[in-house]
Amino acid sequence: MPSQPAQAIATFANPAPQVDYTIRMRIPEFTCLCPLTGQPDFATLRLAYVPDRLCVELKSLKLYIWSFRDRGAFHEAITNEIADHLATMLLPRCLRLDARFKIRGGIATEVSVERRQSGWSGSVL
Repeated sequence: MPSQPAQAIATFANPAPQVDYTIRMRIPEFTCLCPLTGQPDFATLRLAYVPDRLCVELKSLKLYIWSFRDRGAFHEAITNEIADHLATMLLPRCLRLDARFKIRGGIATEVSVERRQSGWSGSVL
C-alpha cells in the first residue's frame, strides 16, 4: 500500500548522547496552501538540531511534512508549528528551522525559529 501523509513523528535513540553534534536536513519540496487564496506555497525547509536523547526518523519526517500539502496556513504560523512539534517530540538541546518560501507576488518570505533547552548555551549553526 502506498504511503500516506501522517502527523506522527517517529524517533530513535541518539547513538551518541554524551557529545554535542548537529544534524542538518534540507527539505526542498515543502508545500502548503495560502490561507487567503488557496493557491500553493512552495518552500525549502532547513532543519538543524543538536539531539539530546532522541533523533528524528527520516521517513516519518517525510510523511509529516507531506501532511501540510493541503493545509492553509500563513508562513509564520506553519514554521512555528513545525518547530514546536519537532521540539516537543525530540526534546533537542537546540533546534533551528528556516523556511524559505518561493517568490509570490514579488515577495520571497524567510521565517527562522529556534528552540533551546533551558540553560543550554551551545550553537546549532
